[in-house]
Amino acid sequence: MKPDHKKIGQELDLFTFSDLVGAGLPLWTPKGTLIRNLLDNFVWELRQKHGYEQVDIPHLTKKDLYETSGHWDKFKDELFKINTRENHVFVLKPMNCPHHTQIYARHPWSYRDLPQRYANTTKCYRDEQTGELNGLSRTRSFTQDDAHVFCRKSQIKEEFVKVWDVVDQFYKAFGFDLKIRLSFHDPRNKEKYLGTSEMWQFAENELREIAEERGIEAPKAPGEAAFYGPKIDFVTKDSLERDWQVATIQLDINMPERFDLTCVNEKGENERIVMIHCAIMGSIERFMAIMLEHLEGALPVWLSPIQVAILPISEKFLNYAAKTRVQFTDKNIRAEIHDENETIGKKVREAETQKIPYIAVVGEAEEKNQTVSIRKRGGGNLGEIKMENFISQLEKEIKNKTA
Repeated sequence: MKPDHKKIGQELDLFTFSDLVGAGLPLWTPKGTLIRNLLDNFVWELRQKHGYEQVDIPHLTKKDLYETSGHWDKFKDELFKINTRENHVFVLKPMNCPHHTQIYARHPWSYRDLPQRYANTTKCYRDEQTGELNGLSRTRSFTQDDAHVFCRKSQIKEEFVKVWDVVDQFYKAFGFDLKIRLSFHDPRNKEKYLGTSEMWQFAENELREIAEERGIEAPKAPGEAAFYGPKIDFVTKDSLERDWQVATIQLDINMPERFDLTCVNEKGENERIVMIHCAIMGSIERFMAIMLEHLEGALPVWLSPIQVAILPISEKFLNYAAKTRVQFTDKNIRAEIHDENETIGKKVREAETQKIPYIAVVGEAEEKNQTVSIRKRGGGNLGEIKMENFISQLEKEIKNKTA
């Protein structure tokens, strides 16, 4: 039977849906929220090395922002609209890029200040049709690990390569192999896109050259560009050999034009800049759906909500179980004691059902020797191990984000 992220999420108690809240609006449990935060922190850890700074924006805006950006004409039927008491029309944001333009536009910039790199993990909202909703794969509320780079044309390639490196590092941690697709505009349907043919030719040539310099022969996908610019899409296969488009890096030559975004160049003149959109997971919800099915719920140790299940053989060893848990938590290892009045066999089976990476059985021998008897998920019995040795091993796995 094919793995289903909806079933896995229920079994592992990660998220739920409520008829009172509404379809397509997932609610996250403590365990699911922990996973989301760990994923987001990993992306931020990678981005921070490349000079990104965090920003924050409201969840709604006047419709004027989207009229200027061009989103209103293209997507107004997919937007949640709010009419205020003063008869203003506001919109729940379906994306973050127009808001970020206004952070850049807050004051003039010298070319010496560029690139400006803004990172922002935040929820977005789209009025999807009920029949199109599917668990976490298609929702009305979703979370983007979004970032935008405001830079000069001469800086495009360097900034793209930085994002590409982040994408490679992130997906490697889950065992995903990535292929590249160049998503270009369809010149036969010019009405779908903003800007001139010359702008598109420049942008698409930039992406073609980036792929060539990276040594990648990337297929072209005419008609798959965003309406404001071409993009490099990263495509992967999951364990069921299904293709998924995951991360994307987009070169936007139109929004800086529409919002009149510039820098002052070496000659003291206003120079039009470009904007790079880069989402690593894209939507955290959709990424989790893909990941849960790809791994069949067996999350890597660093990402598992519970990393070690401590199973005392009987009530006599609850004190020693509590002592070992303290040793784990002191090292920031997430451990829980399974103290149900059940046989050890049943406790082991339950921990395995919950996909917990390690099971630590404790009894008379373990208490006497200050050890734990370890079972590894999918790897069988590892035998009796000194606590300090096992903790050291776990710390390495977590630090290295071993898949």
